[in-house]
Amino acid sequence: MIDFHTHILPNLDDGARSIEEAHTLIKEAQIAGFKEIVFTPHYIEDYYETSVKEREIWLETFLEKFDDIKKIKTYMGSEIFYTKNMLSLLEDMQASTINNTSYILFELPPDEEPLDLYDTIFKLRKSKVVPILAHPEKCPYIQKDPNILLNLIEKGVYIQSDYGTVIGENGKRAKMILDKMLENNFVHFLGTNAHRENSIYKFIPEILDILRTKIGEEKLKELTTTNPDLALHNKKINIREPIEIKLDIKEKVKFFISRR
Repeated sequence: MIDFHTHILPNLDDGARSIEEAHTLIKEAQIAGFKEIVFTPHYIEDYYETSVKEREIWLETFLEKFDDIKKIKTYMGSEIFYTKNMLSLLEDMQASTINNTSYILFELPPDEEPLDLYDTIFKLRKSKVVPILAHPEKCPYIQKDPNILLNLIEKGVYIQSDYGTVIGENGKRAKMILDKMLENNFVHFLGTNAHRENSIYKFIPEILDILRTKIGEEKLKELTTTNPDLALHNKKINIREPIEIKLDIKEKVKFFISRR
């Protein structure tokens, strides 16, 4: 398996707080069954702005310090907080693509859909940049109308969801929406979004069992291994046809009550 979204490298964002904690996280990932890890520290304008060169130095230093983790393959990327300037950040070598490919990982603002989102996606795709949206099931406006994602997928955006959402770590509503996303072919990657030791990795066996029951072994392999591998090697990913999500009245009422 490939962990496609992590905050393991220390001193770059709100992830691992020390090189020792980062080391522990890598070992936990190995025990959980991950053979490859993508480091995706936050890039947030005016907040977390470590450049590509600086992140590469951190990665090299980290790998040199611990011989026992060299068996696991590691790759560099960024989780870019949405901005209309994402393309410029890539061109200026501030934010990173995933493993120097055409793929990028980005996240949306939590409370409101950006008005210029579709224009930004169009510019990225026109420049042959392939956007992957991180954990949208956590956004209240996606929870209200998950078919926003259907529109994005049709415009060339891939979707990454968090393992922890499967067991309710991001709330009951996020869990319910992710269940529907998985059922309706809205998800293309899974990642731990790991920040702290002794957290998500210990639950991976349980989560995998749940996912096998929900979506089957073949689809699970696509989300955990096949699609991440294709992205890491800059290859095209052929996705399953997404199906519009239909929320019943009870589910809509539950959402509005939970938002009060």
